[in-house]
Amino acid sequence: MVSGRFYISNNIFTFMAKAAFGAGCFWHVQEEFDKIKGVIKTEVGYMGGKFENPTYKDVCSDATGHVEIVLVEYDEKKVSFKKLLEVFWKMHNPTAKNRQGLDIGSQYRSIILYYTEKQKKEAIESKKTEQKNHKNKIVTEIKKAGKFYRAEEYHQNYLKKKSKFQFIPFLK
Repeated sequence: MVSGRFYISNNIFTFMAKAAFGAGCFWHVQEEFDKIKGVIKTEVGYMGGKFENPTYKDVCSDATGHVEIVLVEYDEKKVSFKKLLEVFWKMHNPTAKNRQGLDIGSQYRSIILYYTEKQKKEAIESKKTEQKNHKNKIVTEIKKAGKFYRAEEYHQNYLKKKSKFQFIPFLK
């Protein structure tokens, strides 16, 4: 099964694949994926959980089961899913359960949400390889992607909208 859509670049139709990742607060995660050549679009939002159309306030209650994620749409001819996984592992601490830095709660858990069986296989292999770089056990979940709920507009590209002097990311 193919998951994604087409976009036009230089008058050429190109297939755009999808992937979704949770690695703490979605602001930083979005910023990191936006730096990758071949990533066409990112959106922050929520996945999983107990009900439809959650708000940020709902998710921050840590009672809904949703996770803050970044939906990444990318050109597979320019960047591979494996490359996205490499960036994912570097941007956060995958051994920290339900937290990243000062952000604490299950909504900040480490998770890879796959859209295809190929992505699932690559995510599992990547996790095994990454485990060799850590003393503590990696707690990253690997699950089939569900319905994506786009976060409120003020969260989209938040760090691009704010001065770097207003935000100091606390990582790992």
